[in-house]
Amino acid sequence: MIVAIDGPAGAGKSTVAKRLAERLGFRYLDTGAMYRAVTWLALQHGLPLANGAMLAQLAEAEPVSFDDAGRVRIAGTDVTASIRDQRIDRSVPVVARHHAVREVMRERQRQLGEEGDVVIEGRDIGTVVAPNAEVKVYLVADREERAKRRMSDRPGIGADALATDLKLRDESDAARMRPAADAQEIDTTSLRVEDVVERIEALVRERTAA
Repeated sequence: MIVAIDGPAGAGKSTVAKRLAERLGFRYLDTGAMYRAVTWLALQHGLPLANGAMLAQLAEAEPVSFDDAGRVRIAGTDVTASIRDQRIDRSVPVVARHHAVREVMRERQRQLGEEGDVVIEGRDIGTVVAPNAEVKVYLVADREERAKRRMSDRPGIGADALATDLKLRDESDAARMRPAADAQEIDTTSLRVEDVVERIEALVRERTAA
């Protein structure tokens, strides 16, 4: 079974997806981490981030993988911690903007999604990557709440910088940010993580029992 969780930055996708995967005994696939890994490798090689064709070739030649513990690997390197650097924060929207890169990454995501029960979170999972996912959820939240969550995740970044980053991310993601027609929308603004997880788990149980 594939559970697709989409939504804008700060809506709670990663935290919810991780908890849900743990509860269900599913694998967790963080597609954002995949783009971050490719961005990290491109910066390591000094590649121009404006060259989408070159970045797509890199992504295809060095496919991102996840080990059993959920650590992110690319080119034989564990980059789980490295990809959360501020430099990656600033650069990943540029890389993810390239259509050629997204095509390569989406195909890789499909490959990983076919390896058994999985929770996949991103921005276009239910619409493009896994349109046949058995359960689709679209998380939303007020921008103020999303900014607070981003600040909690990135304590080293100032509030103004985070607000600007969130605005840029929203603008960059706008073309892809739409829920699938059959997705269940959940507003996480005033909900606890466990509340959201329980709601999605109930959807999974309903689908499994059907």
